[in-house]
Amino acid sequence: MPAHPDAPPVPAVLAWSWGLVPALLVCLAAPAFFVVRVPWLGWALLAAGLSIALVLERTTASAATAPSMTDAASRGIRRPSLLRDLSLIAVGLLIVSAIPLKAELDDLAILRFALALGGAVAVPYAISRWVYRDHAIRFPWRGGGRWTTFQWTWLAAVLVLGWLILPFYFVTSGVYLNWPVVDTPDLIARLFVGVGAVGIWDELFFICTCFALLRRHFPFWQANLLQMLVFVSFLWELGYQAWGPLLTIPFALLMGYIFMKTRSLAYVVSVHLLFDAVVFLVLVHAHNPGMLDWLFLV
Repeated sequence: MPAHPDAPPVPAVLAWSWGLVPALLVCLAAPAFFVVRVPWLGWALLAAGLSIALVLERTTASAATAPSMTDAASRGIRRPSLLRDLSLIAVGLLIVSAIPLKAELDDLAILRFALALGGAVAVPYAISRWVYRDHAIRFPWRGGGRWTTFQWTWLAAVLVLGWLILPFYFVTSGVYLNWPVVDTPDLIARLFVGVGAVGIWDELFFICTCFALLRRHFPFWQANLLQMLVFVSFLWELGYQAWGPLLTIPFALLMGYIFMKTRSLAYVVSVHLLFDAVVFLVLVHAHNPGMLDWLFLV
């Protein structure tokens, strides 16, 4: 992700570091909150991760007089704070975990989702920008410039893959029952808006927040695996259960890879929304036999 214009250069990340331990603990709080649903375990993992990050940061600070560190400081290079960045992820997870994630379409549920999911993005962003003043969270809409022929082709491929895979998954596993029945125009419209809004939020939180913060400290593959753990855990409670992780794990990893390559929020959101458009149609199809039978093979 492009650095903030006023930010100092950041040193290259290490292939392996002890920082993986607190980062993993913080990310493991996600399955504690959203998969096994044991809140105290999630709180304990967050506390342990942040405590270890604090110890590591103090240990690093005590070595700041080493020649290599002093030389880096003289060139204006300051290593990002792992403790601060993990605390931003922790804040987001705590806010999301404050509400049940069962898909519902009534007014109160929509308001609850809007406040919690919106807060999980807005609060870490505000802390990073105006409290920590490092502007570590950014949302690069255009990113790497104009889309290539391959990128446009991949958008079409997403629709085809979704059309082939998603009906089989939702219908044969029965997970479509994790979403409310949508059998009126009002409910169908609410489902359309809800699926799209959550899809956009996924990229704002899991990719532009969690992945981007982790990428400041770890190589791509490590940061991507960690954000995948958080991403897939959220999707599990949302309803992608049964053998859903066989789909959501590669999907989460792919979104991190696409963002790393394109640096474009617009592109990852486009990919996600096309996939979610198929999800929406499949849910309508599954809850209303005969309505869209002509569109899908299952």
